[in-house]
Amino acid sequence: MSPLSADRHGLARAWQQQTRDSRDTLFLLLGIAATLAPHFAHLPLWASAITALILGWRGLLAWTSRPLPGRWMLVLVLSISVGLTWLSHRSLIGREAGVTMLVMLMALKTLELRARRDAFVVFFLGFFLVLTNFLYSQSLLTAAWTLLCVWALLSAVVLAQMPVGQPSIKLAAGLAARSTLYGLPVMLLLFMLFPRIAPLWGVPADSVGRTGLSNQLDFGAMSEIANDDSIAMRLRFQGEPPPPAARYFRGPVLAQFDGRSWRPAALNWPGASDNLAVQGPALNYELTVEPLRIKVLPLLEMSPQAVGSDMDLGGISVTRSPELQWTAPRPITERLRLNAQAFLDYRHGPLQPRLALQNYLELPPGRNPRSLQWASDLRRQPRFADMSAEQISPALAAAVLQHLATADFAYTLAPGRYGEVTPHLIDEFWFDRRLGFCEHFSAAFVVMMRAMGVPARIVTGFQGMDPLPQDGYWIVRNSHAHAWTEIWVSGRGWQRVDPTAAVAPERIRQGQALQPAPGALGAALGQLNPDLWRSLRGGWETLNNRWQQLVLNYSRQDQFDLLKSVGIASPDWLALGRVSAVVIALLALGGGVWSIWSSRPRDAWSRQRAQVVRALRGLGLDAAPHQGPRHWATLLQQRFGAEAAAPSLALLAELEQSRYGQTTAPQHWRDRLRWRLALRQALRRLRPTAAPASGPSAPPPSSSH
Repeated sequence: MSPLSADRHGLARAWQQQTRDSRDTLFLLLGIAATLAPHFAHLPLWASAITALILGWRGLLAWTSRPLPGRWMLVLVLSISVGLTWLSHRSLIGREAGVTMLVMLMALKTLELRARRDAFVVFFLGFFLVLTNFLYSQSLLTAAWTLLCVWALLSAVVLAQMPVGQPSIKLAAGLAARSTLYGLPVMLLLFMLFPRIAPLWGVPADSVGRTGLSNQLDFGAMSEIANDDSIAMRLRFQGEPPPPAARYFRGPVLAQFDGRSWRPAALNWPGASDNLAVQGPALNYELTVEPLRIKVLPLLEMSPQAVGSDMDLGGISVTRSPELQWTAPRPITERLRLNAQAFLDYRHGPLQPRLALQNYLELPPGRNPRSLQWASDLRRQPRFADMSAEQISPALAAAVLQHLATADFAYTLAPGRYGEVTPHLIDEFWFDRRLGFCEHFSAAFVVMMRAMGVPARIVTGFQGMDPLPQDGYWIVRNSHAHAWTEIWVSGRGWQRVDPTAAVAPERIRQGQALQPAPGALGAALGQLNPDLWRSLRGGWETLNNRWQQLVLNYSRQDQFDLLKSVGIASPDWLALGRVSAVVIALLALGGGVWSIWSSRPRDAWSRQRAQVVRALRGLGLDAAPHQGPRHWATLLQQRFGAEAAAPSLALLAELEQSRYGQTTAPQHWRDRLRWRLALRQALRRLRPTAAPASGPSAPPPSSSH
């Protein structure tokens, strides 16, 4: 036998030698550890470490059957936990602080498992912490893990309800699984009919992933986005998708620059950007957006009409701002599925100069002097002297793009940090290092255009999609996050200019995502088969998309459509409430019927015994279920005499012989039915008898009960 096999057999023997309390406690601790494991990614490091130490300590105490610590030790650890929670979150209430305290209380409560009452407190805390996992993720993997945790906790509850003997964990797990299956129909009905009330149906935006977008753009911010390869949006087009170079999804528009960060314009004057005109065919598509941290809904450029409805958007209304962003009054906290329409051929913005355009000419004073001088020298070149107002802006933009394409600029996700040596970030990028990605090129381009008197601004959002659809949906990832620019041209309005295309045209023409360095698993799979990792990821994302479309995106409109399918012509909240009330009443009625049915005898002998007792009581005899056929025969003899009750006595003797005799008589249902009919006829003949017979009583059957 190998050492590994010997160790495994030794652990199995040690497990079998554990007492009932130790075994059940260790199983409960495993269930608690599984429940708390997803929280460790969101808890402070000290909370995860203390929780792991407490659970390990409690497991060691259970394994060695040592006594639990005193209450002073628990008070000390609790005080430390409260203090550290306050230092970490500056509060003891709220989602983050509340979850931290719940996890610590759960761990500490395991050190108080002295009675069944303490165990039930742990059970209910565990079920509540299972629900809090959905504050951070609602993915299919989270749901599957949560179901496993619920099964483990239910198994522990079943074990606690079996105080006698040492029932196996396998038996308890089977009963828990059966109870879960019984509750699935109720769960499905409540899921389909429970009202979706926004924003309560959603979860906090900062707890359910991110899009990579923000209302602020700092140098180097998008290098972090490149490492987030999760899905931001899914699209399904009615017809062909737009060409790669037109796959721009408009997000926040940034105009105010302080020398380091870009933010939205402080004064958003109407008329500076609106005046949208579209032409050509419309592109209709269905869009599923993951929860956002911002108020802007990124849509395909250009979307002129309101998208979806308040019902589709979780009870909120989105409006079009002067910068042609679709904004909500509060951050979007739900996964949204809506239908939208875009026009690839469009024009927007004022056609003639306006005072509001000065908003897009401002530059921070005293910053980037070399860049301003470079732009001034370019503007004074003779080739631009005789150009008209309609020609000058495109010509200057083309000159800057030509410089980007011909100079030694490099597109990279690892340009290093800017601004550590000098506060003039644009100068450092434009003249010294010339390394960067979309945000660097866009920021420098806007500064140069403004320095030459051309209104310009940065637009952030997404550009591109995965090369192939998955399950009929085109995928936009957070790594597709992008920044481009718009310049104002007299007589034409705002025009999109993407400086990144001058340095890395494949990024725009092919819609390639920012490519981070692969992880250990991705690198290993890539060496074995370059397509293996993409295939595995695509399969999982397809499965997860089914989960999101069918479950997570089940909305109020889907509920109303369900009511229409059952014959309700004009469904509303009142109709939904009535259907819910009917369903609840039917469930309650079904539960009562089930309770009555489950209280009936299950096996054939119990049912037969109950029928005999009812028949004997109908004759006025004091028969009880705990008595046997011999006692019932004695009651019949004493009341009716041996001669009158002879047929009934013979049938009871046959029943006792079949139940307790050495050779069991056949118990086919036909034999039981024949016996039951014969006993009913024999007892019916005794009903006219008003008094017991006076003759000698025959002895009862000889076999014992």
